[in-house]
Amino acid sequence: MDRPAVEVDFLVKRYGSTLAVDGVSIAVPRGAVVALLGPNGAGKTSTVEVCEGYRKPDGGSVRVLGLDPVADHDALTPRIGVMLQSGGVYPGARAGEMLQLVASFAAHPLDVDALTDRLGLGKVVRTPYRRLSGGEKQRLSLAMALVGRPELVFLDEPTAGMDPQSRRATWELVGALRDDGVAVLLTTHFMDEAERLADQVVIIDAGRVVGAGSPAELTAAGAAGRLTFTTVAHLPLDMLRHALPPDCTAVEERPGEYVVTGTVNPQVVATVTAWCAEHDALVSAARTSQRTLEDVFLDLTGHELRT
Repeated sequence: MDRPAVEVDFLVKRYGSTLAVDGVSIAVPRGAVVALLGPNGAGKTSTVEVCEGYRKPDGGSVRVLGLDPVADHDALTPRIGVMLQSGGVYPGARAGEMLQLVASFAAHPLDVDALTDRLGLGKVVRTPYRRLSGGEKQRLSLAMALVGRPELVFLDEPTAGMDPQSRRATWELVGALRDDGVAVLLTTHFMDEAERLADQVVIIDAGRVVGAGSPAELTAAGAAGRLTFTTVAHLPLDMLRHALPPDCTAVEERPGEYVVTGTVNPQVVATVTAWCAEHDALVSAARTSQRTLEDVFLDLTGHELRT
């Protein structure tokens, strides 16, 4: 069985007296997308920079494609793609020139014209970097990370500043990378993006892992779902509460509008339906909703604003 593309075991990173990363462990399998999420200052950037070989760890073990990302940096660089927020581009350089330059460093680069077309950059290849829009800069940075056919890609906020069409195209490209066996370590503040793209999610806060699993596992664990329905007003809720599982609550938020909160499953729906039938009450509207990845993220990291 192939080793994971990224193996981080009990990583520690300090800056003076500040402990930025405190025992973080992450594995990124080949052909999988792993999203590393956390509020500002959580330690995710430091973790990724250690994996990229730009910072030395102060403790723990890190292997990227089986190599030490610091000691073996020169051997590792041609095998990975790194998407930086700043783009790493000279402001006066034309978009197409920069992409061609990066492609020239690779032994078997992707077709540059095909890549620019796929990312909607065909019309700006002769445009200086400083004149590109924020979304165009992001797409160019993504193209530069991918043109060398990397085995592993680090994507930092890949769709920041993009319009919906570009965002969707980027998502499709990430899915194609996974299908081709490329490993992807993704950082993003867009929870819907992580939920859509990631096979596994790791949430860190204050330098520690506070949650990990697939999006489905994280949103289902202790799921606080909601069943909202409308029927006759002022029905006796005590009977319904007694029939529901212990983790469920039921309230009448407004006359005739009821909400059941808890682990909402088919049995809970059946219990509510039976209760309504016992009171000859017809349900005129009902809908269920489950916890989202954003709900999980906020539950684990807190709701306060971070700077």
